[in-house]
Amino acid sequence: MKLSFRQIEVTATQIGALAVPPDHPVVPQLNRIYGDHTFFLDEEGLEILEALEPVMTSASASAMVVKLASWSDPKRTTLAVHDPEATDTIVILEHSEGGAGGGE
Repeated sequence: MKLSFRQIEVTATQIGALAVPPDHPVVPQLNRIYGDHTFFLDEEGLEILEALEPVMTSASASAMVVKLASWSDPKRTTLAVHDPEATDTIVILEHSEGGAGGGE
């Protein structure tokens, strides 16, 4: 899923990752392989978010972190691609109840 600037900030804070800038030369290739997503790098590797179906009792939009590649060296300079791997990490992207507040 492609995220808004605000959703990128919220996600980065929650999972401790950095978003790959959309103008980075690797993004078009990643989009061809994985579709139109916002890509993140963290200590584990390369990740995206996949939207979760809204739960009737939840007033929040949320997504699951999916790992696409893992670092293959201790200096984190090379990624080893693998099948997409769903994680247990859930990101709360926005709250729909009282969501206009500015508190972070």
